[in-house]
Amino acid sequence: MAAVFNPQRLILARKRRKLTARALASAIDVSPITISRLENGANEPEDGTTQALSRVLGFPQSFFFAKEVDELPTEAASFRSLSSMTAKERDAALSAGVIAYLFHDWIAERFNLPEISVPQVRDATPEAAAQIVRANWGLGQQPISSMIKLLESKGVRVFSLCEDTRNVDAFSCWRNEQPFAFLNTFKSTERSRFDAAHELGHLVMHKHGTPQDSRQAESEADRFASAFLMPADDVVSRVRYVPDLGALIHAKKRWGVSVAALNYRLHKLGVVSDWQNRNFNIEMSSRGYRRQEPEGLDPEVSALWPQVFAALWRERITRDHIANELHVPTGELDGILFQLTGRAMSEPEKKSGLRVI
Repeated sequence: MAAVFNPQRLILARKRRKLTARALASAIDVSPITISRLENGANEPEDGTTQALSRVLGFPQSFFFAKEVDELPTEAASFRSLSSMTAKERDAALSAGVIAYLFHDWIAERFNLPEISVPQVRDATPEAAAQIVRANWGLGQQPISSMIKLLESKGVRVFSLCEDTRNVDAFSCWRNEQPFAFLNTFKSTERSRFDAAHELGHLVMHKHGTPQDSRQAESEADRFASAFLMPADDVVSRVRYVPDLGALIHAKKRWGVSVAALNYRLHKLGVVSDWQNRNFNIEMSSRGYRRQEPEGLDPEVSALWPQVFAALWRERITRDHIANELHVPTGELDGILFQLTGRAMSEPEKKSGLRVI
């Protein structure tokens, strides 16, 4: 049976490249109505058109003839920066999420991945929800050494958003009963850790009920993240007085947060006064700490994906092989795993705790 052109795949590739249908039509020198009919499934493309689509969009021709994929609708994802994000940026990020779905499913067929252990907390304040999750996971009041590794160990599939924009912070979603989190790995480690905790808040509190893209939900997820990363008892027992910004910079290292996040938390806990909070914020802005975190942490890396690729390497399976089976450019896999592996993805590791099925 001859392969059938998949309109859904064309829309996915076009949005991944941040192109409108009209812009794509111009790029491959066809009329906009031609693209419209292709995307509506009214027409089958000629060979020359498919070749042109592949060339312009950077996806192999086989991509457009592969099976249907699970879509990632806007309402299913929690985006931190909807106000500053353009529709093109949003759609490109969601399209990257769909490619992550393809990769995840390929891996899940071959490996026993960590089981899901993300509690659902309803009818509790964000601060209480953070304490419930900590208790459920046996974390006590101790600082969290790695948010990425913690989420992975609890069954959250963590991917990178390798987008060339600061407007796309992070987002998360439930796909059936599987939680996913997508983090912008170009940001400082401190801010990325907060993003990860923020997305955990959405996964814990907003699977049912409050729309994830509402201002209320964003505020609740921020409060959850602040309380989850900086437990009140631990913070107030260690920081009783803040004489200057330098003391804040020194103290933030314990919890792996930005100096701004710690200042905010201490202000909410009554350790930092209104006057101090205002002056610290002014000083942070004047020193450029909003853009460049002082005494920043090394990037966090995944524990899961290096083990997966180590096991695959022993079978002489490379990321190029996976990309070919998924009909996507290798660069797209690099994008969703950017910085998470901490090394070249094909480099073998001496030990791997994962078992190939």
